[in-house]
Amino acid sequence: MKNTKVFSVGERALISILSEIFKAPDGKEKGQEGILIGAGSDDCAVLDLKGDDCLVVTTDMLHRTTDFPEEMTPWQMGWMSAAVNLSDVAAMGAEPTGLVIAIGMPADTEIAFVKELAKGMQACAEFCRTAVIGGDLDTHAELTITGTAIGRVKKSQLLLRRGAKPGDLVCVTGYTGSAGAALEALQTKKPVSENVLKALFEPIPRTKEARKLAESGAVTSMMDTSDGLAMSLYDLAKQSRVGFRIRENSLPILREVREFASNLHRLKEFALYTGGDFELLITIDPQKMKKVQNICNLTVIGECTTYGAGIVIESPENKLTIIEQRGYQQLKDETVDRSS
Repeated sequence: MKNTKVFSVGERALISILSEIFKAPDGKEKGQEGILIGAGSDDCAVLDLKGDDCLVVTTDMLHRTTDFPEEMTPWQMGWMSAAVNLSDVAAMGAEPTGLVIAIGMPADTEIAFVKELAKGMQACAEFCRTAVIGGDLDTHAELTITGTAIGRVKKSQLLLRRGAKPGDLVCVTGYTGSAGAALEALQTKKPVSENVLKALFEPIPRTKEARKLAESGAVTSMMDTSDGLAMSLYDLAKQSRVGFRIRENSLPILREVREFASNLHRLKEFALYTGGDFELLITIDPQKMKKVQNICNLTVIGECTTYGAGIVIESPENKLTIIEQRGYQQLKDETVDRSS
């Protein structure tokens, strides 16, 4: 792999390569004393606090040219920068306890821009009942924001990508495909509702819902869907060693997205293969479903099957087709059109 380029392997393959390097010398995931979950296998790393609780930690980086559409306001860029990190904390069932932000920006950036950026970050943090507690500033060729979020959760309530079993119900919070439809609307200059645009510009980290789900004791595995529902299903399947049977008719899609989609194929593309929806993908013990029914806007979209059965979607006509392993990924070759 000496001359292999990062775009040729993609984000997830590169994460696997680096996770092998970061793994403890004995090859065990636990690693050094105090590290319960290390690099690569979940939404956050997990650290042992030596009592009933553990600490979850995550980092995300965003760039002006690749992550923020031109139509976004500085406040919305700030909100997004906080949301991407706080969504990962939510995916572990944890309560956010702080957010550290490093901002690299051109030296001629206006102070008013930076203030609005900071207000958006703080607004998202406050919405999730936490705050920006520090960070760093530097000059950079383009606006680059790196956030690190910290959360706390009881070890008995920690939710991971592994734990799902055949027979468990598969659920998602909120709606799927909204952010993808909004992005296409911006790129094609087609009109779309403010409700759909807001899903892309101001995604809601499901921290409050996640805490209640973790406390219910009914959830067997969980992660966020920021890279798209299909990619999330594959990530969850890999860690839990299960398959999935998803019902197309059960996918929760906003009415405005259905109206925006030119045909049923595009609608399914939005729902499965576009990223930016900071929802939670959850598997639930069917015998405990009553415990979570009234917690939040939760939709049952299918069930877990055996790992060998793969990941399939059932059409309204009961036809099964394979869900492809694709969605939003960083580290792509920007000179190659991969949108089709």
